[in-house]
Amino acid sequence: MNAQQLHIISTGKQPIEKFIEIASHIQEHVDYFYFREKQSSASELYRAVTLLHDKKIPLSKIIINDRVDVAWVHKVFGVQLAFHSLDAGVVQAAFPGMSVGCSIHSMAEAKAAFSKGAHYGIYGHVFETDSKRGLPPKGIEELHAITRSVNLPIIAIGGITPSNCQVVLDAGARGIAVMSGVLEAKDPIKAVKEYSKSLGKEI
Repeated sequence: MNAQQLHIISTGKQPIEKFIEIASHIQEHVDYFYFREKQSSASELYRAVTLLHDKKIPLSKIIINDRVDVAWVHKVFGVQLAFHSLDAGVVQAAFPGMSVGCSIHSMAEAKAAFSKGAHYGIYGHVFETDSKRGLPPKGIEELHAITRSVNLPIIAIGGITPSNCQVVLDAGARGIAVMSGVLEAKDPIKAVKEYSKSLGKEI
């Protein structure tokens, strides 16, 4: 993965058709789109990926959380694994060529993901965020410690705004992941352009 990437992750709260519609309008500014739909069945996810691809979004930009089967059948870019998912090493062995990301929340989890062959990690939550109310944020210091100590590209998530994005990048993150900051914005196109600018992308 190249530096300063923008990853957009579905909230799991919007109708999937709404996510797809927004994605179709912002895709030129986004590196990857994630389906993080914990309540959706495999067939529903398969249909969602088909609809997103029908909107001219390349399969190489699509990542599916947890459901390796759907990711493999559709030949999308990769799969994002959580603590309850299959082990990254198992996925690597069974599905060669698929990009594997791991959700991580600590130095130990980052080291474990690296040792099992994950291609990148999504780390957070870095700042306070409404989606994690009551849970203290991990903060910049641990993010920096992980990026210094573990040879694993890290995408930061959690409370990241255009105004604090540079601090995250300075801590060694290869990019950021955003959910509500774009998908629930009054003007998603304006919002994604602000994030893109903060990442140093050309508008």
